[in-house]
Amino acid sequence: MTAVIHSKSERIDVRASTPVKQLLQEAARVAHKNVSEFLLDAGVNAANQTLADRTRFELGAEQWQAFQTALDRPVNAKPKLKKLLSEPGLLG
Repeated sequence: MTAVIHSKSERIDVRASTPVKQLLQEAARVAHKNVSEFLLDAGVNAANQTLADRTRFELGAEQWQAFQTALDRPVNAKPKLKKLLSEPGLLG
């Protein structure tokens, strides 16, 4: 878990059907946690996974070299793009 641990001061309320609640209680019991700990751990892990591809990416050595090569390549002049970005748009 990569989240910083602070004292618990906020409350999150969750509504669930009876079968879902029972499932979560059983999973928490098997994990030797209470339902709140189980849900918080699972939620933090899911949040980190969801956000990971938006905040970092990993490349193998060959892919990294290709990426570096692309970054180091000289910029080609794009007159149409320059014109597009220098003229006022439809909204002003």
